[in-house]
Amino acid sequence: MNFDQAFEKLIGHEGGYANNPADPGGETRYGISRRAYPLENIKAMTLERAKVLYLHDYWAPAGCDAVPDAIKFDLFDMAVNSGPVAAIKNLQRAVGVTIDGMLGPLTLQAINGTPTPRVLARFNGHRLDLMVDLKGWPAFSRGWAKRIAANLKEA
Repeated sequence: MNFDQAFEKLIGHEGGYANNPADPGGETRYGISRRAYPLENIKAMTLERAKVLYLHDYWAPAGCDAVPDAIKFDLFDMAVNSGPVAAIKNLQRAVGVTIDGMLGPLTLQAINGTPTPRVLARFNGHRLDLMVDLKGWPAFSRGWAKRIAANLKEA
């Protein structure tokens, strides 16, 4: 999977414009929130601009190009929801290495030495554990759980 493919899949989860008062991110379009990007014109956000932001701020910092193809999307998806460092830490939890938020050689070695289905199951299990403790869980749990379920069904 490459970035373009992952972006197309991600946009299927993110959708268009929303301004839900219960969302701590505030005004959002294509998953790009006012809170994360206070200087962007969210309402006028183009798909092309969103794609640039996702590549620069989520895909690349999470190290998605360095992990096996089957793991790229799940890592990217969590990076978008929780930040690249949190996504890397979650991946490190899944493969049992020191949790430092950096996708270094020891983490990559552990990823490549662990069967991919096991990495994905643990990664998504830890991701759900983290999400249920979020303040937004009561309002957004259904959508978040369905998103992870969709990722698991495609693994």
